[in-house]
Amino acid sequence: MQHGIRKVFLHPGDFVFGEPGTHIHTVLGSCIAICLWHPMLHIGGMCHFVLPFRPKGGTKSAELDGRYGDEAMQFFDMALKLHQTEYPQYQAKVFGGANMFGKKSNSADALVGEKNSAKAMQLLMKRKVSIEVVHVGEQGHRRIVMDVASGDVWVKYKSENNEVAMASQSGRN
Repeated sequence: MQHGIRKVFLHPGDFVFGEPGTHIHTVLGSCIAICLWHPMLHIGGMCHFVLPFRPKGGTKSAELDGRYGDEAMQFFDMALKLHQTEYPQYQAKVFGGANMFGKKSNSADALVGEKNSAKAMQLLMKRKVSIEVVHVGEQGHRRIVMDVASGDVWVKYKSENNEVAMASQSGRN
């Protein structure tokens, strides 16, 4: 991986859309990162959401909150409109959605990763985006880096057994 001119680290709720020379980093547990990349224009971005949607009875705000999947996707809606592009022109990669509470947890919180993963897939399919790579579920943490120039995403996955795996997720043939 070449060193990007611009390195951006996403925290939960953050969103960035950039051009070649941008590397986008984040760390995920049960959260989800959706990476979108335009293979002809070499532009793209990433969101990092915490929950699939804003809880009912939560604080209503006129501003979008990227911590919620449905609202994070609206940031992509605005970026694509700004760049005069459409979702079917993009490739998507989805990461995260781990079970952070152990295999035997009966807590409703244990399903957050699964719900986040399902919401990400629903949002992308609704917009007719080609989903190239899905690296979700299991237990552990993922650190990912997206190179906007190539659309490649590098994943460092650390499981509950402290096993570390690294892979490039290009999704290209």
